[in-house]
Amino acid sequence: MRKTIVILVLVLTTGWAAAQPRLRQPEMYIGLHGGALFSMTLFTPDVPGTKQVLNTALASGQGGLVFRYAGHKCCGLQVELNYMQRGWRENTGVEDSLASDVHYTRRLNYIEVPFMAHIFFGKKMVRGFFNVGPQIGYCFSEQSSGTKHPDPVKQEQYKPLDHKFDWGLVGCLGMLVRTHNVGVFQLEARFCYSFGDYFKNTKTDYFSKSNPICLSFNVGYLWEIKPKKKNK
Repeated sequence: MRKTIVILVLVLTTGWAAAQPRLRQPEMYIGLHGGALFSMTLFTPDVPGTKQVLNTALASGQGGLVFRYAGHKCCGLQVELNYMQRGWRENTGVEDSLASDVHYTRRLNYIEVPFMAHIFFGKKMVRGFFNVGPQIGYCFSEQSSGTKHPDPVKQEQYKPLDHKFDWGLVGCLGMLVRTHNVGVFQLEARFCYSFGDYFKNTKTDYFSKSNPICLSFNVGYLWEIKPKKKNK
């Protein structure tokens, strides 16, 4: 089912893009982007203390390199190389003398590569855009802090990751302003749903689902690569 969804998104966006008329002069950009990211993990069965979004969403950051190519009217391709930090926070239910409860935090550091269709609308100087496509990632390190749940039966989420490779779908909605000489400035909101699980999910394993979801708000700066004019 997960692979079917990804393939369907690719087929629909690729087919729609191929049907658009080509631009007289293709547009190519490179740049940087980054911003705030909020992530949670969907556990089945539930991990105690991870259901309250405002208290357990993990605030971190993401950013990286952007390459964008638009060869057709209203659409193009965007590829990125990003660093992002996923994970979760949980209310362990442990009390101390200074606070009513203690939180445990697990931060997972990823290198991720999204491959997205870039769909844009509006004038050349001010545009809205929508990006959608698959992404892959790899967890190269992690950190944890806080107090773990005291019940040994409820500590499955603290073990080492079974799967460091990740894949999923990402969608972005944003706006950009293009200047004559300074470059392109943009704002976007981005949502990522991962189909990969942190832990094994066979019938004999504890978790049947342990996949992250992320919401981020980013700013970006892009520079247009213009082809050299041919000498007559």
